Amino acid sequence: MTPKRKPKTSFDWKTILAKANGGRTIAKYHPNYAIFAQGDAANDVFYITKGEVKLSVLSQQGKQAVVAILRDGDFFGEGCLAGQPIRMASAIAMSECTVTKVEKAAIIGLLQDEPAFSEMFMAHLLSRNIKIEEDLVDQLFNSSEKRLARVLLLLANFGKEGTPQTVIPKISQETLAGIVGTTRSRVSFFMNRFRKLGFIEYNGGMKIHSSLLNIVLHD
Repeated sequence: MTPKRKPKTSFDWKTILAKANGGRTIAKYHPNYAIFAQGDAANDVFYITKGEVKLSVLSQQGKQAVVAILRDGDFFGEGCLAGQPIRMASAIAMSECTVTKVEKAAIIGLLQDEPAFSEMFMAHLLSRNIKIEEDLVDQLFNSSEKRLARVLLLLANFGKEGTPQTVIPKISQETLAGIVGTTRSRVSFFMNRFRKLGFIEYNGGMKIHSSLLNIVLHD
């Protein structure tokens, strides 16, 4: 398991984004509120100042999958910069969120005029690409139990730069099932097993112990 996180830096995203010359708005969202929906026009890039956001995709057959859980300091909606005309996923607030929306033209202007911003934004995109590759390998080669353990460890920041937060943000078993690619009943079964083995505990939130790594590392 080699999860990555964008490098820690003193770079002040908020100050740079404030230079977006009228192309920036800041909004707050309540839990379960749709920031944008799959199929909407893709005209803006978003930055999370506070809170958690999930990106989910709905197939034509009605099957839903959660493709990412994003936190403070993450961008999303970058596909519009590559010419993506519509949103390929829905962005849903998982908690009370503060999100900055920057128009496509304003972001392009910042990338052209602010070299430091351009460099750090590229690092963000590369980090996101690495994460997508790791998730694909996880889906192809690991069992649903291992995938669930990995998701919980990532949510708790194990293996990333900085101190693990151990108590993870509130997340439903249904959402976990959507991330892992299994059923809610299987998630419930594995979560009960993890709890009985002492890998997780519920005490004012879900607490993740480093011993959960045994599930990921076990062949």
